[in-house]
Amino acid sequence: MSDAPAFAAAWGSAVQELAKASALNAKTRDLAYLAVLAALNRVSGIPFHVASVKESEATRDEVISAILVGLPAAGHVVTQALPAALEAYDAA
Repeated sequence: MSDAPAFAAAWGSAVQELAKASALNAKTRDLAYLAVLAALNRVSGIPFHVASVKESEATRDEVISAILVGLPAAGHVVTQALPAALEAYDAA
């Protein structure tokens, strides 16, 4: 962000505009995003987004369910996100 502040600002604006365009409420959108991260095995992004979903008042069980919803389509790769998600949820 400090090396390319204009790009960081542009990316931040795009993310905010995409969120505004969504018909989903914040909690549902954040849970869906966790599901996508888990399915793509992007575990490094899980803690940041778990903190966001917790601010949206998602329960621990909802976080678990969001991550595991992709199990039939993505396979067991989604389970690799569970430890990071639960650790982040419990710490937040």
